Amino acid sequence: RALLWLGPVYLAGYLGLSGSWVLLGLALWLCWGHNRRWKRDRLAAAFALLEDEREAVCRGLAARQLPAWVHFPDVERVEWLNKVLVQAWPYFGTIMEKTFKEVVEPKIRAKNVHLKTCTFTKIHFGEKCPRINGIKAYTKEIDRRQVILDLQICYIGDCEIHMDISKFNLGVKGVQLYGTLRVILEPLLTDAPFIGAVTLFFLQKPHLEINWAGMSNLLDVPGINVMSDSLIQDFIAARLVLPNRITVPLKKNMNIAHLRFPIPRGVIRVHLLEAENLVQKDSFLGAIRGKSDPYALLRVGTVQYRSKTVSRDLNPIWNETFEFVVHEVPGQDLEVDLYDEDPDKDDFMGSLLISLVDVMNDRTVDEWFPLSKTTSGHLHLKLEWLSLVNDQEKLHEDKKGLSTAILIVYLDSAFNLPKNHFEYSNGECGAKKIKNNKYLKKTEREPSSFVLLTVGNKTQKSKTCNFSKDPTWGQAFTFFVHSAHSQSLHVEIKDKDRDTALGTSVICLSHLLKDPNMTLDQRFQLDHSSSDSFIKMKLVLRALNVEEPDPQRVKAGVNASKQGPVCVAEKGGNQQKFASPPKPEASKVPPVSKDSAALDSLPKKDSREDLDTNDSSAAPVPSETAAGLNETGHEQNAERQPPSALHTRAAVVPTLPVVQELRLAPSVTSLGSLPSSCFELSSSNLELQNGTEMPLGEIQLTVRYASIRQSLVVLVNGCRNLVPSSNRGVDPYVRIYLLPDRRWTSRKKTSVKKKTLNPQYDEKFEFFESLEDVKKRTLDIAVKNSRPFISQERKELGKVRIDLSQEDLIKGFAQW
Repeated sequence: RALLWLGPVYLAGYLGLSGSWVLLGLALWLCWGHNRRWKRDRLAAAFALLEDEREAVCRGLAARQLPAWVHFPDVERVEWLNKVLVQAWPYFGTIMEKTFKEVVEPKIRAKNVHLKTCTFTKIHFGEKCPRINGIKAYTKEIDRRQVILDLQICYIGDCEIHMDISKFNLGVKGVQLYGTLRVILEPLLTDAPFIGAVTLFFLQKPHLEINWAGMSNLLDVPGINVMSDSLIQDFIAARLVLPNRITVPLKKNMNIAHLRFPIPRGVIRVHLLEAENLVQKDSFLGAIRGKSDPYALLRVGTVQYRSKTVSRDLNPIWNETFEFVVHEVPGQDLEVDLYDEDPDKDDFMGSLLISLVDVMNDRTVDEWFPLSKTTSGHLHLKLEWLSLVNDQEKLHEDKKGLSTAILIVYLDSAFNLPKNHFEYSNGECGAKKIKNNKYLKKTEREPSSFVLLTVGNKTQKSKTCNFSKDPTWGQAFTFFVHSAHSQSLHVEIKDKDRDTALGTSVICLSHLLKDPNMTLDQRFQLDHSSSDSFIKMKLVLRALNVEEPDPQRVKAGVNASKQGPVCVAEKGGNQQKFASPPKPEASKVPPVSKDSAALDSLPKKDSREDLDTNDSSAAPVPSETAAGLNETGHEQNAERQPPSALHTRAAVVPTLPVVQELRLAPSVTSLGSLPSSCFELSSSNLELQNGTEMPLGEIQLTVRYASIRQSLVVLVNGCRNLVPSSNRGVDPYVRIYLLPDRRWTSRKKTSVKKKTLNPQYDEKFEFFESLEDVKKRTLDIAVKNSRPFISQERKELGKVRIDLSQEDLIKGFAQW
């Protein structure tokens, strides 16, 4: 072994090479060893979790290795199913060993001449079987004739597979796979087997780690390991990640084409506008902070776009538009990552995850989103949900050059493709005699064909069907269309081995407009091919329609809850007197005239503007008012106002059902959004100047547990009607504790707003605790006055305590 190690050193000296080559080789060897040790440690930790889950959890293993049911209450444990898998795993391993020998091995040999010696020498799937950490079943927003299940798959396998290729031994010795597998059972039937088909696919690219063996260990060399892992993940994504699906029919004669290639749910149009207060990543000599060069990566499923880079700017303006096809809702999310572009490695600047279910319901969202996984930064996005409609009147050309329609191409198969380019073209070329027998033998082989489909400047490529004159692809493609009256679909079939065209076809999209359903399902004659060569496709054209937001639906945006205080300015001084909200008796409803008078002090705005805007749509309602309305609702039926009155400034106080609807919380990514009833600041612990018990103002909070980030998110929007503690005014800020933890390090604090009784903060704070722990805590929020050290002024202006065990934190709440 010592001679083997010193051999390269002696060889370098013998050949007169520089010593730097030896150092480079040593560095590569050390990095390779480090990667191998890291993989073995991760595999050991995963095995420990698999062996005794309870003990691993108690030891506080990394949170990302915990099963999904720990973090998500709607994900259920299925230990009974895991026990079934353990019992059935040996039999599954036997079936897979037979499949590798009889199916996979011949296919590998047929791929290439150099692979003809491929032989599997050892196939053993080990004792460790896959686990299902949790299952989530969907019962809302889905069709009644289907069942949708999301399975949290975790496979930490000790499988061992070895193969020999020309005396080289390659192999795998251990695999880790994590991902969310969606299973759709549809259609549900009234007779056996009660389910027509099963559809499987991953919502996102699964996380994969492979422990190589034999000569495959070279794939663990730094640089090569990243490339090899990404190639394998892309291979899986091309078959099992949306929009790709595997559909298995369970009933005979079941047509599964519409199950394998369903029409997408819609299109999300993302306007990437600007960002502000991004973190500084560039530095000079490691000490002097400079500005960053930010760019954004936007991703939905496997489709990813990159924005332009804005140089040296922490408040970049992009004003770019991207469009994504959405196939599954719920299930798919919009992911946005910000990076600082650098010559060596780009630095991470923050991320954002937006549920497309919320965008689909709100239809249009235009707001600032706080970035997560970073210390500061907000991102301004405008999101539009575009529905797919079968209406030719919606196909007018957009003046801004945006897409107006989507073309869905279902590529089925081709018939009678020519073996080579000398056979084609309806007798134009005729048969040619080729003297070269070797070339003649090659051209007589069946073609290995793939298809290039082009609309505008976008081209997509199908998979390759080897050695067949009648290939079947069975794939679906989507294209954005700007002008359906003038654009065309260009189809070209090519031979992989000779890179020659076997046939072409051009279909004008205006032909689809002649059909009432804007659909063509037929065989198309191929040009520049044999006279009996056809390609079978189904073309579906759908217009993109931007629907108007529902005026009855409460917006779930960050800025929707920013209400102005109910204030009355007093002339002759720099202070203001603030009218506290009316407090009617529990048995009486306040008269309409008084409410209207109180609301008249607010600035007037157009009612339509209030629906879409960052301002609120109705006057704030005290909690006592809601209680009074509840008790006297039956007496006031005759005087109930129309719904349109709820959305104007000069309107009556909403009835109780509307108040309850307003308590709906925003999405995970938009955490401060809804106007609601009031949290009054407590005066029990304070000495008031007049000695009476009265409200000390109000604070607007949005509280929700973000399951994705595993944190309690508290958004402090602002305060209003605070009581001044001195004649010189107050400088308020908000302090937050998650009781019983009163440590200084766990305290959260907003910025200080100078000389105001109605501060606006819009600051977000996170407490990274499990949902079970948060349910046992109390949120302690105090509004304080930033006073000089030696001042005798009262520091605490008011306090609110919220018992989190009484709240639905997953749904969340937003209140004054």
